[in-house]
Parts: sequence; C-alpha cells; structure tokens
Amino acid sequence: MLQDSLPTDGSLFVVSLAVSDAIRPKVTVTLDGEQGVGIDECAQVSRRLARRVDEEYGEDASYTLEVTSPGADQPLRDARQYTRHVGRTLSLKMADGTEKTGTLEAAEPTGIQLAEVVKEKSKKKTLPAVLIPFTDISEAKVVISFK
Repeated sequence: MLQDSLPTDGSLFVVSLAVSDAIRPKVTVTLDGEQGVGIDECAQVSRRLARRVDEEYGEDASYTLEVTSPGADQPLRDARQYTRHVGRTLSLKMADGTEKTGTLEAAEPTGIQLAEVVKEKSKKKTLPAVLIPFTDISEAKVVISFK
C-alpha cells in the first residue's frame, strides 16, 4: 500500500515507517530521494496514502498520518541517501564502537569512500579515501557546518 502511494518514477523511497502504540495510532512515514524531498511531495504522498487507508479500512479508521523528510540531524538509514551527500563531512559510528569523521568522496553499492580526518599532535590530517562497507557502519550523520 505504501509503495503504491509513492511516485512511479522511483524518485522517492521510504527511509522509515513507525507506528505508535496508542489508542489513536500515529503513522510516521519518512521519505527521501536522491534529490531530496520537498513539502509538496510529502503532501502528495500523504493524500494518496490516506486515500488508500480509507479504501482499505474505511473512513472511520482512527489514526494520525505524518509524511515527512529526514531532518538534517537525522542519521542516514538507507544506502541511497549517501549519494546526495557526496562532498560533505560525515560523522560515523562504527560497528566496532570506534568513530570516524571525514569527507564522503563517493557512494558505492557496497559502501562509501571516506577521506578520514585524524588529529596528529596539534594538526588535522586528511587520509586518502578508503572503502568502508555499509555493514561496518552503525550510524552515519552529516556534519552540519555554518561556515
């Protein structure tokens, strides 16, 4: 039902779907796309999805629907999200508990190319980009810079 509510050109994809455990459940759908997702696209998907829910469960179904895009502070959850952030700085939490920060040089089908920035004495040094498999990344966030 959710996939049928997305544009047929494949420009948007579902990043997460959450349903609260409440008397009147809140359904939160987070969408993204390689070019990002705008408020008009969220509204269009919301209308389509609400129509489908009404068809399936009747207009008396009690729920709250929220269709949104990931916030700037939200972790990247889908491999397709990385493409849009090439050239930006990422902060990674690795599966082994370590952390890395560096420039996202490329997104590949199996992982990312990251040019890690490390501190040596009182200087910062950028290492050559290496492939980091998605399976080694437990969380990735874009570092927001106001420079």
